[in-house]
Amino acid sequence: MTQQFKTADSPFKSDNTASNMCGITLMNSQIGIVVAEVLRDKPGVRVTPLPSMIRVDATNRMDIVYDEVSEALGEEPGFFDSAQFEESMSTHYGRMIHEDDRTIMFANPEDAAEFIGFDLQAGSESRHV
Repeated sequence: MTQQFKTADSPFKSDNTASNMCGITLMNSQIGIVVAEVLRDKPGVRVTPLPSMIRVDATNRMDIVYDEVSEALGEEPGFFDSAQFEESMSTHYGRMIHEDDRTIMFANPEDAAEFIGFDLQAGSESRHV
């Protein structure tokens, strides 16, 4: 009689379905905490404080408006900018678009492409040769 062994299901299963989520990981610093607090009140955003970092996850889209963060820091408009944001952020997932006054995170690449007017169709007339 041959003994049969059953392999346990892995807790690390892959799932290829779209999550419709985007997010950032911030350093748990004075500025990172303020950025997270500003984002916490936005619809569809979940903030998870961890010992050395802060996870900020959003459904579909998240706008980090620099002047909102400047105001929350008690500073003049223009104090917080993309350089300070990138210094506070350690990683992200989703599609990131930087504008002069904000950084926008998109969960879906099609939404980001539409926002910037990028044609995703291969071989379209706007394609450069």
